[in-house]
Amino acid sequence: METKNGIIEEIIFRNEDNGYTVFEVMTEDGLETFVGSGLRVAVGEEITARGEYTEHLVYGRQFQVKECMTEIPQEVKAMERYLGSGAIKGIGPTLAQKIVALFGEDSFRIMEEEPEKLALVNGISHKKAMAIAEVFFEQRNMRRVFLFLQEYELSMTYALRIYEKYHEQTFFVVKEQPYRLAAEINGIGFQIADQIAEKSGVNRSSPERIQCGIRYVLEEAASEGHVYLPKPVLFERSCRLLQIEFDYLESHLLEMQMQQILIVKRYQEQEIIYLENYYRMERYIASKLMVLKNFPTASHLTERFLQSLQKEGMLDETQMEAVRLSLNQNVLVITGGPGTGKTTIINQIIQIYAEAGYMVELAAPTGRAAKRMSEATGRNAKTIHRLLENYYLTERNQQKFQRDEDYPLECDLLIVDEASMLDIFLMYHMLKAMPEGARLILVGDRDQLPSIGAGNILKDILNSQISSIRLNKIYRQRDDSAIVLNAFHIRQGENMEYKGKSDFFFIKRQNGSRILEEIIGLIKTRLPKFTGLNPVEEMQVLTPMRKGQLGANQLNIELQVVLNPPAKQKYEKKFRDMVFREGDKVMQTKNDYQMEWKIYSPAGEVLEEGSGIFNGDIGVIEDINDFEEVISVRFDEEKLVKYPYAALEGLDLAYAMTVHKSQGSEYPLVLLPLYDAGSRLLTRNLLYTAITRAKKYVILIGDERIAERMIANNREVSRYSGLTETLAEMAKVYGGADG
Repeated sequence: METKNGIIEEIIFRNEDNGYTVFEVMTEDGLETFVGSGLRVAVGEEITARGEYTEHLVYGRQFQVKECMTEIPQEVKAMERYLGSGAIKGIGPTLAQKIVALFGEDSFRIMEEEPEKLALVNGISHKKAMAIAEVFFEQRNMRRVFLFLQEYELSMTYALRIYEKYHEQTFFVVKEQPYRLAAEINGIGFQIADQIAEKSGVNRSSPERIQCGIRYVLEEAASEGHVYLPKPVLFERSCRLLQIEFDYLESHLLEMQMQQILIVKRYQEQEIIYLENYYRMERYIASKLMVLKNFPTASHLTERFLQSLQKEGMLDETQMEAVRLSLNQNVLVITGGPGTGKTTIINQIIQIYAEAGYMVELAAPTGRAAKRMSEATGRNAKTIHRLLENYYLTERNQQKFQRDEDYPLECDLLIVDEASMLDIFLMYHMLKAMPEGARLILVGDRDQLPSIGAGNILKDILNSQISSIRLNKIYRQRDDSAIVLNAFHIRQGENMEYKGKSDFFFIKRQNGSRILEEIIGLIKTRLPKFTGLNPVEEMQVLTPMRKGQLGANQLNIELQVVLNPPAKQKYEKKFRDMVFREGDKVMQTKNDYQMEWKIYSPAGEVLEEGSGIFNGDIGVIEDINDFEEVISVRFDEEKLVKYPYAALEGLDLAYAMTVHKSQGSEYPLVLLPLYDAGSRLLTRNLLYTAITRAKKYVILIGDERIAERMIANNREVSRYSGLTETLAEMAKVYGGADG
């Protein structure tokens, strides 16, 4: 990196949200354009910046600031210019001239040490003098803090977040309590806090470090799907992370338990450890399900409507039983694979309840799943987040919902599709909003992969006393279709049929290079010609894992080259090991409740706006604006989101994605490479999930023996979850025999 010194001459652009600033600096080489994020600079300041030169397509040569230090000017004319630039709220060019005329080189000292004297200037009252002094002190303090934080090699964005949280307390927090940063600053986890603590000389055996590490291990476990960890697993992971002996952990575990940060329970002769909020959510889910289940219900719906359905002869015996259960059970799970009539049953249930005057709400965990539910039922289905009216508390970095026990949903029946995607967080908040006496129907496929978030909600409920019914008979199947048929074969542990099929193909290739070559050739030319489908919008490459030659990361790089190659008219943004380009297909990879979106009319009017972009949402990059440092992405062909460059860690290319990320979606064509990715990933339910994403075509490329191994491997993803046991416990409390 280069170091540049100069005087700030002009602020061209500033984004107040992320501190992205474009400004002119007079250096020894003349007037130059500087750009950077997380900056708080003003005209007239002396700047020392480190960074590198970049070449912008429109704006030419720019100095990209990675870190910088500013000082207020010392020369009288520069002082006047600095004050007149608006750097100090309440002072414009006229007052700046008067202040400097009266106090000269002493102007800044007066503001800091004797601010009451500012009232001697015509136009400045005593109250205004104190306000000016407060702003001046705040800015000087901010410069000191930024200089201090540069010693810790933090990005300007993190430095700004830390300062805005702690202000003058930053020095104390960073030096004495650095592990607070992991809990209180968005984006700073244990690893960064630990590096800061090491530079601050914090003892590696300090209680703060060990307790922060334990919490981090449990949070990481939650990101893997676990609600708790057995004590031996927690201790092994914590010792590996913290590089300490087991003996150090026991007393800290007890302390965290006393503070109710952790909950320790006994299960199957061993201790299990929860973070308090996960324990609370799990118990609430079990309790609320039992309360709903055992609420007294009227049975007047049942016989009249069932007799009508029987006369029509539309449903078979199992489907009739599903409808019957929906009418006399308050909580019901309907599970079945593709083509087994789940949609038919849902539509019958909706019709019965609607005709009887009941209010019915439809919901699904993701936008794509909600859209599919709307199309299948002809009724408005919402994402669960939208149903619960989500919002975001910026100051607490916390997702919240308007709908809860005090402001419940206005419905008599809630039907939730794609219930295999429900995690503990979403289920907890959804149940909090369920009104007394309302009914809940969860619809899903138990053979799908479990949710991305923590918990194993659907399978845990299916293993409990909650009423459920499984649909096995296939109805939805064209005479020449093999997708639904092969989904059934896989679920039964039987080999697939694909010879002579027009919608299900297996292309045999024996190594990674040949498989990759085949994928590129198919996507680029052969499949568009054969199917008439758009390769970006209507084809999806799925893969078992992210890494490796055939992982999602590398496949995205290869597919981007053929589907959206570089062009002079297309702007690009390099980020990490990838390039984002206008026209790219992209995916949100984690929930961002704060991200704002807008829907515009063709005339450019805002029709709707809100916040929240969620894990798995797919969009297309419409614009990359280096001047404002934002990437504009259109989701679901309507929502426009402007991503600040500082928020790009939540965005990824989506020409290829892992099978897990595809849950809740359907694509006209799915292409799946089959290669040796290890027995942990090569499972029956992963293959099943992949092919059931396809509506028209499935193309498998690879080794037949891998497919056979996957079908034979009925190992399910193991998750530490206590919901089934907690439901059994609550059933005793609430007298939970099936009604």
